[in-house]
Amino acid sequence: MWAVQGILGLCISLMLSASPSDFPGTGESSFEIPVLVVKYFPVKDGQVDIAVTGDIGGPLEVIRKKTVDVTGQIIEGLEAGSRYHGYKNPAEKPSLKYTVVDTLEFLEPLPTVRKIHSMSPPMTDYYTIMKRIDIRHWVEDKGVKEIWLWGYQENKVGLFESNMAGPFGDVSNSFWDPFDLPVFKKTYTVYHYNYQRGASEAVEDHMHQIEAVLNWADDRAWTLPGRWSKRLFWGRFVGSDSSNKIVHPGCGWAHYPPNGERDYDWKNPRKVLSDIEDWKPDGTGQKQLIGSDRWEGNSLKWFVYWMQNLPGANNGLIDKGKPLRNWWVFIGDFDCAASRKFMLTQP
Repeated sequence: MWAVQGILGLCISLMLSASPSDFPGTGESSFEIPVLVVKYFPVKDGQVDIAVTGDIGGPLEVIRKKTVDVTGQIIEGLEAGSRYHGYKNPAEKPSLKYTVVDTLEFLEPLPTVRKIHSMSPPMTDYYTIMKRIDIRHWVEDKGVKEIWLWGYQENKVGLFESNMAGPFGDVSNSFWDPFDLPVFKKTYTVYHYNYQRGASEAVEDHMHQIEAVLNWADDRAWTLPGRWSKRLFWGRFVGSDSSNKIVHPGCGWAHYPPNGERDYDWKNPRKVLSDIEDWKPDGTGQKQLIGSDRWEGNSLKWFVYWMQNLPGANNGLIDKGKPLRNWWVFIGDFDCAASRKFMLTQP
């Protein structure tokens, strides 16, 4: 309880000392996200051991360099994605700013643990990894908000694309297990990447985390599935319902662009009328024909384009008389948003 009260006290002191444009989730808010990068390379004779990874092997230096290069591409994509309508407003500043505070490397296999809900293969043991790196120090003393874990998958280990721990619980693309990560007075999120793949798959992890926290802020978990299509985010912005398919061409989600007809339908050339570039909560935004040519059929470009259409800083949008927040607050400052019970709209 004292941890929650401490966060509430911090938020109250910020409110007393700041102007309205400084409040998290409003106006020109931008958020610093310190990142700790952790890498696991199972090495044998200077080579990443494909017998352990299942799908990638080769010189350690080559794969290590790939993780460095892709980490930079992830940061570039996420920051670009947080620029509201950045594709038409080149001067728009990002709402998220990522900084790698340090990188830790282990030349050994990922720790794993057997669990009932992951019979085969074994699950990555996130708790052991976090304890080994003294995650309390990084989160509480260094202010780290995200851990980017580089590893592997294939059929060798199970993983969560995102996993969260903190005083307000686990809101992530995981099983929401309260015991699979150490819990402290500040929230942190672990993203698990596969170095056999590239920046698109890594950014997709973040896409699903965005979807998770926005659905949480929009109370979807407390809404009957038959009414999901009425929710502000999943129904009116995404254009979906409990089927996860696009039931009316809104803005789409990670797997389904507005014209999508199936999962991962990023290359579908079919054009549909969508208001994605002028989305308004009441549905009055200007619609235009949208197909995969808008993002060149490229999944990473789709992710960045989609993120740039999320209500960001100074979005000027109104829903039933209430202004919409800068939705990036739920990624950039989850603890303050949770402690103040932020919703997608402001009071």
